[in-house]
Amino acid sequence: MGKVSDQVFELATPIAQDLGLEVLEVLYEKKFDGMHLTIIIDKDGGVSIDDCERMHRAIDAPLDELDPIDCSYTLNVSSPGIDRPLKLERDYRRNMGLKILVKLYKPLNGKKNIEGVLVAYDEETFTIEIANNQTLTFNKKDAAKVEPVIEF
Repeated sequence: MGKVSDQVFELATPIAQDLGLEVLEVLYEKKFDGMHLTIIIDKDGGVSIDDCERMHRAIDAPLDELDPIDCSYTLNVSSPGIDRPLKLERDYRRNMGLKILVKLYKPLNGKKNIEGVLVAYDEETFTIEIANNQTLTFNKKDAAKVEPVIEF
């Protein structure tokens, strides 16, 4: 039947769409207090606590019927958060023109962490502008993590 996260993603996607939401990711993880199933949702303009509650109520009975987990767990429905790492096309689109932090597996010019403004992206690469209007283009697979820089 596949991994729990894959099964729940497949179940949750049409339910979310009926509510005007999109399922970005489903995580099934062991945490300090037991197993957690987290459904991360989004929509244009951002997700409210009411959206999370509506999704939680809508998925509860179908999830019980699917019964993909043979132990007790905690169900969480969450927004991606402002600090969500850039993983999907939607994440890159939302962060165009904003400062991001690129964490590399291997150093580039002696640095593993490079900040810049996201100026372009495609399926395989993204480009940031650093000091003096210089740009750097990275293969997405070479970045350990790409995240927004939160400035207050």
